[in-house]
Parts: sequence; C-alpha cells; structure tokens
Amino acid sequence: MISCVQDGFHEDAWRSCATHAGACIKRGTMPSLVLLSGAHLCHNPRVLKEATTLARAGFDVEVLGAWFDASLKAQDRALQARVPFRFTPVLDLAEANVSVRIRRLAQRLRTKAGQLAYGVAGMPNRWQLGYAVGALGRAAHQRKADLFIAHSEAALIVAQDLLDSGRRVGVDMEDWFSEDLLPEARKHRPTGMLRGLERRLLTQGAHATCPSHAMSEALASTYGCPPPAAIYNAFPWADRNSIDGRMKDRRTRQTPSIHWYSQMIGRGRGLEDLLAALPHVKHEAEIHLRGMPVAGFDDWLSARVPQKWRHRVFVHGLVPNDELLSRISEHDIGLAGEMKFSISRELTITNKILHYLLAGLAVVASDTAGQQEVASRAHGAVLLYPSGDAPALAAQINRLLASPELLERTKACALLAARETFCWEQQEKTLLASAVRAVSEPARYVEAPP
Repeated sequence: MISCVQDGFHEDAWRSCATHAGACIKRGTMPSLVLLSGAHLCHNPRVLKEATTLARAGFDVEVLGAWFDASLKAQDRALQARVPFRFTPVLDLAEANVSVRIRRLAQRLRTKAGQLAYGVAGMPNRWQLGYAVGALGRAAHQRKADLFIAHSEAALIVAQDLLDSGRRVGVDMEDWFSEDLLPEARKHRPTGMLRGLERRLLTQGAHATCPSHAMSEALASTYGCPPPAAIYNAFPWADRNSIDGRMKDRRTRQTPSIHWYSQMIGRGRGLEDLLAALPHVKHEAEIHLRGMPVAGFDDWLSARVPQKWRHRVFVHGLVPNDELLSRISEHDIGLAGEMKFSISRELTITNKILHYLLAGLAVVASDTAGQQEVASRAHGAVLLYPSGDAPALAAQINRLLASPELLERTKACALLAARETFCWEQQEKTLLASAVRAVSEPARYVEAPP
C-alpha cells in the first residue's frame, strides 16, 4: 500500500496550505475532486499518489479509470480495497466473454475510424485519443465535483468539455502530451489538437502541475500561462520500510551490479547508450535489465552485446509495484539513459531516476534538462554524460567501478537526496497548496473561441 503522508501531517498540511492559498474552507465541507485518468490504477503511480494525498488531506476523491487487461484489473481490485479514495472504471474491456469482445471490437473500430479520418482527411478528433474517451466523458459529466484534474490525453478533451460547461478544471501534465513519442509515431498523432487542449487548460484552468521545473518553465514560455507547479514524481520515503533485503536478481555481491528498468524493453528507451558503452567498460560488472521485452528484442539485444559481456547481462520480468523498490535496491548503479528524441522526454523527470535515488543507488544519467535538474539538487548522487555519447557513459561507469569508496559515497548521497528532496513526503505539500487554492477560487470559465 502507498503510504504518502505520516500520521498527524494531514491536519497541519491542510491548515498551512489553506493559509498559503488564502482559502476559507471549513473542514466539514469536504471539497470533492475527480481525477480523470481512463487507465489502470496500478499502472499510474502518479495518480495513485496524488489521489491518496488529497483524500488523506480531507478531500472527497474519485479516480475515473478503465480496465483493459485481466491481470491488471486484479491488481486494481486489490488496490481498491486499500486506498482512501474511490476508483471507478468507466470502461471494462478486461473480461473474455462475448459481450466484452463485442464492445472491444466496437471501440477498436471507432478508434480506427478516428485514425483514418486524421490520416486520410487531416481531421483530428477525440476518438484518436483512446478507447476510454467516450465513457470517461459521460462519467465525468455525471459528477458534481469542485475540481476535475486531467491526467491523460483522453482526459484533456474531457476536461475541455467540462470547462465549456462552466466546471472548474485543472491538468497534471504527466508528460508534455503534444511533444511526446518517437518522431515516426508523432506523424500519426493529432499534435495540433493536443496543443490546443493543453493551451486552453493551462491558461484557463484553476490548477496545473507537471513533473519538473524545466517543463514548467517551457510550458509557461510556449503557452503564455502561469508556470505549472512542479511536483517531482517521487515515491514515499516510507516505502523504504518495505525493502526485503533479498537477492533475487544479481548473482553475487562481490561483483558490482548495474540496473536499468522500464515497463517495456526495446529501442528508444535509453538502452542503446549502455549497450554501446560496454566495449569501453574496463571493470567487471553485472548488467540487469527489467521490463517486458518488445517483439524481436532478443535478436536486437544479441546484436548489441559484446561476446565477453553476454554471460553478464540478465533480463528480468516485471514485478509487482510493491516489490520493485526491493529489487532495485539489490544493485549498486542505476542507469537513466533517457534519449532526447522529443521535447517531453528532454524536460521530464522519469520514475526511474527517482526510484534509483530512493533505493540508494549511485546514478549515471544522460544530460536531459530534467535529469540535469535532478543532478543539481541531488548533490553528488548523479553522474551525467552527454546523451548518445557511449564512451562518455563508459567513463562515468568506470569511475564508479574503479573506486569502491566513490561508489559508496555516491550511494550515500542518493539516499540523502531522496530523504531531503526527492521523496513524496516533500512533494505532496505543493500538490495540496495548488488543490486548496483551486477549490477556493471561482471557476474561471471563459467562452470557447468560435
């Protein structure tokens, strides 16, 4: 279970945030918030953390999600029994019965039609934004919440519809949606429509957050909006209490271990630099990769791993969220080799680098603007290298592997940075201040442009 705040924090946090925002909210009014996701709860830790914090601070919170996968649905059901807010799937396509198969086919055809309308006629439309967009909109309009917060592309257009009806809305730019993905994938995305949605919500919404100061400044410059509140997508320091101390990944503690993880393993996810660096690494180490391999990954990996490293590269499957920190903490060095293929990826701060800090790993990271921001605030915990420069990456890895003293010192700096800055207990105060401010002000409805 995610534990986002310590006992006794909520009352003080509420009062301090309300004072900061100039709010006049009585504790008994229970302002209501709806977080618009349209996805599985277990695969969206930012929504989970934010909803938990807001509920424990006194808000009446509901998350509108969706179910697409049976195993993830089971994880969501387990979470539902433990979290202090309501999770409502607005669409359930996870079962294997005939009725669900028909609904899934109908959703697929509608999405395909939307994509064809854009690809053939250049007509951007809401159906391009995913299966859940229609159900998410219908469910949201039935709610009478004090604030709706969009957390996904599908949620952006739902939030705009709510704004048009005079409702108070906000947005969490988990990613810079219109500036995300690889260049070849962006050709098929309605980026113009997404930019319009982002501009509208950021300039007219009552609440806006994003995962880094670098992204906040860029959004403000691009859209002429107030800078969104930067909330690092960190994890609770209290999660360290659940580290099991077991060794399931690495073969021995005598050989240093390098760890990398992602939901999916394949090209474009930051592994290219590491694999290209291996011929330049002068010291022995184990390499541990975790995630779900994409089609053809085995051949892709074999073609890039030097012969002498093949017995030292290990691939692990995904583990439950409550075990991930334990598995990361087994290792010594965490690699965050984010690539600069999009503005969003350049400016964001991923879960990966923050998880490494919380686990107490020395971090070697590419020099994206987001990761430079982390390095500047995690004094001594992060060694940067120019993205795409494999020899430079190898040089930083060699520095750590050549000096056990430097490696241990860097790992200690990581824990200090996580405790003082990069943990959820430090970040949630900013979220609460923004949410209290938003529900304290009148809805800023502005007539949509013709």
